[in-house]
Amino acid sequence: MNVGVLALQGAFREHEQILRRLGQQVTQVRLPEHLEQVDRLIIPGGESTTIGKLLVAYKLVEPIRERARREMPVWGTCAGMILLAGQIIEGRPEGQPALALMDIVAQRNAFGRQLDSFEADLQIAGIAGEPFRAVFIRAPLITSVGGDAEAVATLDDGRIVAARQGRLLATAFHPELTDDTRMHELFLEM
Repeated sequence: MNVGVLALQGAFREHEQILRRLGQQVTQVRLPEHLEQVDRLIIPGGESTTIGKLLVAYKLVEPIRERARREMPVWGTCAGMILLAGQIIEGRPEGQPALALMDIVAQRNAFGRQLDSFEADLQIAGIAGEPFRAVFIRAPLITSVGGDAEAVATLDDGRIVAARQGRLLATAFHPELTDDTRMHELFLEM
């Protein structure tokens, strides 16, 4: 299996390191021809507006949409989650490009500024064992799920921080910033 990591901006190297630890072949995706080489794609955390503009500039929006609708599993973490959301509320810059592949509503910077970053233990559907220690940095939130999307992790207060819709996965947190490989393993099994 060849796992693609969108490498336009953000925490793509950290995802690569975990995937390589898991014995996966990894390709940095920057152009449509790179996308053609991969079996699945991770869209990392970073700045969703910047990543969205770069997706347009490098002509990746439609190729990603087409592959995701046909057969390719896609996982978005933090900014990647925002780009997967069918709707983005509060703080969406005018004209921000998005992939809009999932029936979820995302709220940008739902927890505040960088200083408001935090960690939380989560029970995640599909992951057995001890809770997953999740790192939230200027994190978004999933305010609702609809259609075929389902919440797979919530904070203790019930706010949704991860969702799945078929071959699509979205997390508001950064699993690549921990030593726990279980989220990546879950994605590889999808």
